[in-house]
Amino acid sequence: MNEVLIGLQPEAIWKYFAEILQIPRPSKKEEKIVAYLIDFAKKHHLDYKQDEVGNVLIMAEATPGFEKRKTVILQSHVDMVCEKNSDKVHDFEKDPIEVFIEDGWVKARGTTLGADDGIGIAAQLAILAAKDIEHGPISCLFTIDEETGLTGAFGLKAGFLEGKILLNLDSEDEGELFIGCAGGKDTVIELPYTMEKAEAGLTFFRLDIKGLKGGHSGDDIHKGLANANKLLTRILWQGTKDFGLRLNYLEGGNLRNAIAREGHAIVGLPKDQQKAFAAFVEKSKVEMAYEFEVTEPNLAILLSDSAPKDTLMVADDQQKLLNSLYACPHGVIAWSQRIPDFVETSTNLAAVRMEGGKALITTSQRSSVESSKEDIANMVASCFAMTGAKVRHSNGYPGWAPDPKSEIRAITVESYKTLFDQEPDVKAIHAGLECGLIGDKYPGMDMISFGPTIKGAHSPDERLNIETVDKFWKLTLDVLKKIPTE
Repeated sequence: MNEVLIGLQPEAIWKYFAEILQIPRPSKKEEKIVAYLIDFAKKHHLDYKQDEVGNVLIMAEATPGFEKRKTVILQSHVDMVCEKNSDKVHDFEKDPIEVFIEDGWVKARGTTLGADDGIGIAAQLAILAAKDIEHGPISCLFTIDEETGLTGAFGLKAGFLEGKILLNLDSEDEGELFIGCAGGKDTVIELPYTMEKAEAGLTFFRLDIKGLKGGHSGDDIHKGLANANKLLTRILWQGTKDFGLRLNYLEGGNLRNAIAREGHAIVGLPKDQQKAFAAFVEKSKVEMAYEFEVTEPNLAILLSDSAPKDTLMVADDQQKLLNSLYACPHGVIAWSQRIPDFVETSTNLAAVRMEGGKALITTSQRSSVESSKEDIANMVASCFAMTGAKVRHSNGYPGWAPDPKSEIRAITVESYKTLFDQEPDVKAIHAGLECGLIGDKYPGMDMISFGPTIKGAHSPDERLNIETVDKFWKLTLDVLKKIPTE
């Protein structure tokens, strides 16, 4: 067991979480964690099966006296978001996650922690391995590639799962029980550009945006966080207009479901505009620091010297790119008119890259209203279509509509009240959950989602609250004990 986690309670769940931290599991490269799960099933003499896309299902018989209870499916995803600080040396395909404890939280050193959804996996394994937990028949579903495409959930086929009750262990706020989620889709853009020989007399600089919190593009989109791509574009657009700035390179953000934390550009400027541009950057730094002083106290805007470059983007192509990025919306588009304080529709300008004569731009849209999801995706597409860019949409995934007659909702609420002497917050979530796809493929599946408190998911600030893991564990076991008979 990872020495840092020794002594944490409940020991069973932390034991398996420590093991999971040692296993590389990037999205689409989950072979090692899948092999670990299959080996676990064999070691504990449990039936298991694997489907065509790679999802694993491990089954356990009911404990004595619970044989007639309804079958429950416990579900989590095996992959993790792989984000790290720019100065951190870490290979997510080889290296274990380095963890430490600070002020009641488990954190990773310079990388994402992978508690999303490693702690869900750990809970499933601890239940499967236990001899002293009361439960009816259970099936533990481990899906692949949730973070970058929901590949596992998309690939589920009829007949793979048996049971009509599902506990999704992939939520991130203890005390909140989720009974619905937003649907989503990606809008991906390829904007061609041409490079030309750099004119003589230019001086080159590197412009960096750093220190932003980033975060989950669903859970955190309403928090007023800055997006590095939007801040960088804002400076570059004005710099082009007022100081003759020329662009050599632009890069920002990384993952489709993470708010961009960092970005940088390499630019050339006429010598007679250098001081004026530097002063403008300083002015922008002050203005943006004020705009985001509450949500982004560590925002850093840095202008430094760069080695000369031989080529620059053709001015017309540069203008098309910057105009499109500036016009592209980001953030909350609409709040729900049906659920108080609930984000209905949003969009995330996730990543920008210049590569091989194409600007590659990744965006993602979410909404709990299907027509609004399509509307915002089309709005984003139109920002780039006017420039002649190639725009494509992913197939997207459906939302999960709350069921007011849900039996598992009533059981979980009652368990929470009994265990902790307080009412849980029952709500829908703006982030996407695999429940939407599972419910679409298995109509009538009665579902609920809950978990311990995880903050900063999808960023190197990700952290797992130790105290809430114990509450998450107790709630899961109590719910299993209260499942009714067939």
